[in-house]
Amino acid sequence: MRLILFRSLAFVVSFGRASLADDTSATPAGTEKVDRPGMDKSQYSFFNPTPREYLREMNTDRPDKTESPYTVDAGHFQIEMDLVSYTHDRQDSDGAVRRTDAWAIAPFNLKVGLCNRADLQVALQTWNEVETSARGPGRAVRQRSRGLGDLTIRMKYNFWGDDGGPTAFGAIPFVKLPTSQDKLGNNRVEGGLIFPLEVELPRGFGMGLMTELDVNRDNAGKGYHFEFVNSITFSHDLVGRLAGYVEFFSAASSERDADWVGTADLGLTYGLTENVQLDAGVNFGVTKSADDVNAFAGLSWRF
Repeated sequence: MRLILFRSLAFVVSFGRASLADDTSATPAGTEKVDRPGMDKSQYSFFNPTPREYLREMNTDRPDKTESPYTVDAGHFQIEMDLVSYTHDRQDSDGAVRRTDAWAIAPFNLKVGLCNRADLQVALQTWNEVETSARGPGRAVRQRSRGLGDLTIRMKYNFWGDDGGPTAFGAIPFVKLPTSQDKLGNNRVEGGLIFPLEVELPRGFGMGLMTELDVNRDNAGKGYHFEFVNSITFSHDLVGRLAGYVEFFSAASSERDADWVGTADLGLTYGLTENVQLDAGVNFGVTKSADDVNAFAGLSWRF
């Protein structure tokens, strides 16, 4: 685990240096970036990329759980990732104690702009390590799983507001493919549909809303059930390129005896350049079925 962390940090340092170097030449000398919310960019595609001076402001689907309705400009790529994420959960029931500690190293979401309103996304959980221990009267059990996680393919389409405006709205259909190792997943295909909405508020605040319908496999493995996800987030610039957000997240399942999951989340983002963003945050469980705490640090890069 230490070796993996050191390698990840080394990668970030070199990655950040290269990105900063690239950014100095991103816009030709004497050319200013053009901000034209009403301009027609429909002629641009994956094979005819949007010129750099016409790129919209960089927007990400992280670090909060509320997805963004904004897409990546045509012909450009964007990678969003956790550098490292740690999750802890403890549950007490009838004298038994169950504890789960999980690490995720460099899970990423790679996006590519297909046209001015749509992008394709491929998300992979590159490395997970989960240790579960249970103690009860006269017994103790410990189990550890590690390896590759599941692969998710998503498509985002923006209905309005991609290039400016007080609101923006989109849709994200997705499918999860069972690529996980060592019992880290349920080995089943799952999917869903997400509707994200962004609203500009007075005094520089921004509000994000998301509603989501998932089709997930039952825990017993005998069929599928629906899961209803909703979230709301508020963001605001703090100092310079530093911004913060607070969020409430909710997930309710139609499966029998399933508990409601709720979390209160907060975090920070820092724009190193127009194309590189750092972030960090902490999510706190507010219901018994939610993980107690999840802390993470991440990076997003557009190229």
